[in-house]
Amino acid sequence: MTTTFITGANKSLGYETARRLIEAGHTVLVGARDPERGQAAADALGARFVQIDVTDDASVAAAVADVGAHEGGIDVLINNAGVNQPHVSADQITAAHASAVYDVNVIGLVRVTQAFLPLLRKAASPVIVNVSSGMGSFAATHDAERVESKPVAPLYTSSKAAVTMLTTQYAKAWPDVKVNAVDPGYTATDFNGHSGPQTVTEGTDTIVELATIGPDGPTGAFRDRHGTVAW
Repeated sequence: MTTTFITGANKSLGYETARRLIEAGHTVLVGARDPERGQAAADALGARFVQIDVTDDASVAAAVADVGAHEGGIDVLINNAGVNQPHVSADQITAAHASAVYDVNVIGLVRVTQAFLPLLRKAASPVIVNVSSGMGSFAATHDAERVESKPVAPLYTSSKAAVTMLTTQYAKAWPDVKVNAVDPGYTATDFNGHSGPQTVTEGTDTIVELATIGPDGPTGAFRDRHGTVAW
């Protein structure tokens, strides 16, 4: 049985990923900051809830201890938790804004990944999936034909570019772990006021694909549901 831990799994892409992986036979651990929402999501899914705040060292350590005591280890880690940047113009961005975005999207990913690595390494074929974005692709944000080129969002875009680079560097550092990044695409979620043209099922296609790879699967890749995403 494959055991998968997902951060930010109480709604939207995280919740749908959990639903689909449970359907595929995974034992899914629903990670979420809010205990009430997280437990409700886990109950609805038939999963186990593990409280985790990716911005807090003690919370992450407690989550690792919880999983270690109950499951013993995990096979797949999906770093899905993320935040958008404040809706302010570029000239109104502050260092505090940047710190808040990066603390979840980048530092939180590092905090969770490093903490869970010992539990992952108990698996025969450990897998990490990092939810990045086409908004973090230099190619996509410079292509006038693509929707990613339209918004001006310095903090969100740069944080997701960092997620993708962390993915490639972790993949090089850890040849025993498959580490890949996903662009879900413009998906209708709370994140964008449900304005995206994709369904959450379409948005999770590549997350699920890369969470279910075998020992011969890719590593250091950046993919969406149509294939490889340009850096």
